[in-house]
Amino acid sequence: MKTHILVVDDEPDLELLIKQRFRRKIREGTYEFRFAHNGEEALTRLGEMPELDVVLSDINMPVMDGLALLGRLAEVNPLVKAVMVSAYGDMANIRSAMNHGAFDFVCKPVDFADLEVTIDKAGRHVQQLRQTLRAVQENNILRMYVDETVINFMSRPDFQNTLMASETVAATVLFIDICGFTSLAEVLSPGAVVGLLNTYFDQAVREVIAQGGYIDKFMGDAVMAVFRGDFHLDRAIDAALAVRSVVQANGQTTLPNGEAYQPALSIGLNSGEMVSGNIGSVSLKRFDYTVIGDTVNVSQRLQGIAHPGQIIITETIYEQVKESFQCRPLQPVSLKNKARPVMIYEVVA
Repeated sequence: MKTHILVVDDEPDLELLIKQRFRRKIREGTYEFRFAHNGEEALTRLGEMPELDVVLSDINMPVMDGLALLGRLAEVNPLVKAVMVSAYGDMANIRSAMNHGAFDFVCKPVDFADLEVTIDKAGRHVQQLRQTLRAVQENNILRMYVDETVINFMSRPDFQNTLMASETVAATVLFIDICGFTSLAEVLSPGAVVGLLNTYFDQAVREVIAQGGYIDKFMGDAVMAVFRGDFHLDRAIDAALAVRSVVQANGQTTLPNGEAYQPALSIGLNSGEMVSGNIGSVSLKRFDYTVIGDTVNVSQRLQGIAHPGQIIITETIYEQVKESFQCRPLQPVSLKNKARPVMIYEVVA
């Protein structure tokens, strides 16, 4: 780890002395020094070199002294740490420097062994701050692409030991498809297609989250959402109704061929037990933290038979929600891997 240090002092001999005393550190690439002769010049250097870790500054200097420089450091580089240099007996300035955020101080005549320890300590502190900041930024980026459940799973202390663990959960799965969207790729530019799709997805996601659900995955022009916890079935249906309402409320889009496109959704919903776990390939080191099982498969197949604007459930689900939601019977349908036709209902409101 290289520590970048800016030495700020008006004494002309200090630069040569620093280079002589720390020549081994400089040669090994452990330290890299830059020099300035007053606080104003130091601010210019700081603006040019964001990689700086430590400012080693005298207090008494012309043009801009060390205390004035200390007060401006955070404006230019909030991570850099200042080590102030002062004469023995100048306790008032030392206390003022520490009160204004100095990391540490050394006294003249400088004990270079002590200075080395102080620089190393300040450098490590700045590197830790940079690592923390990077982790926060990476975590925020991760949250844009990965579901909150996955992030919480990865944060568990026993993450490595439980990577392949699974559990049976009671949940409701919602499949939402934007009808006719695939054909838009034939008449719209890729950028327009993606922009429009992301607009609809964002509207849907907000309604799912508002009801305590989470997005398991995006699949082309479809969304898979999962609801767990208390009243997960009721919350999922509320979300489905809200998603349908908000997405289908979008105005018509006139396509380049002159035709009008009005977004409509087909939604399938099913509830019951399912397996939750990390599904994927150890060899590929690629996993998808998801839910699988017959309940999930039926939900997807119900979406597949739903017409634009329909929210489809099975008779079993209807019996559980008929006192809370208005539904109408449709007709028995054949679903893959089901020996007998399944009676389905449409959730109206």
